[in-house]
Amino acid sequence: MPSRTPAPALPTVVSEQEWQSARAELLTAEKDLTHALDALAARRRRMPMVRVEQEYTFASPEGPVTLLELFGEKHQLALYQFMNLGPDRFCPGCTNFTDQVVALDTLAENGVAWRTVSDMPLEQMTAYWQERGWTVPYASSHGTTFSADCGAGEGFLLSAFLRDGDDVYRTYSTTQRGVDRVMFEANVLDLLPYGRQEGWEDSPAGWPQA
Repeated sequence: MPSRTPAPALPTVVSEQEWQSARAELLTAEKDLTHALDALAARRRRMPMVRVEQEYTFASPEGPVTLLELFGEKHQLALYQFMNLGPDRFCPGCTNFTDQVVALDTLAENGVAWRTVSDMPLEQMTAYWQERGWTVPYASSHGTTFSADCGAGEGFLLSAFLRDGDDVYRTYSTTQRGVDRVMFEANVLDLLPYGRQEGWEDSPAGWPQA
């Protein structure tokens, strides 16, 4: 039987009673945070919106498609902007994020369309989507000012749009860390002892970090 490598560092070992007490104390803080997130979501629902004045046309596997047409029959659109790093290069963070885009049918049932858009040429996106086996709907904004106008620039961004008839409005957009809250992997790792093992995290001495 192969030997198991010891853990690099361990939390303090305590009695069951002490653990339950620490868990109850943390639960109070977690509930406070949950209520704060609920309040923040309520503020987000009350955000004003700005009309998208320019008519953008993207390249898609189905042919040219406008921003309005990305909604289909839905009134809400969630749109992720995938970084363009140039020919034959692909953002590992955006790749990881796209691996975790699921439950689009459930979003659709709630009146939300999804589209991943990138300044990469359509041919490059199509080849990468096929390589990764993704079924996530996509389109290319290559040759348009859409990325710059949305504030993504050469980075990535998750934005929310709402349509009223033929008028399209932007209601919300994340900053880059704002994407964390919708990532399965990040949220699960935040529950585990070693966290994400990233250098910026506040972890005890000896915890694995890179």
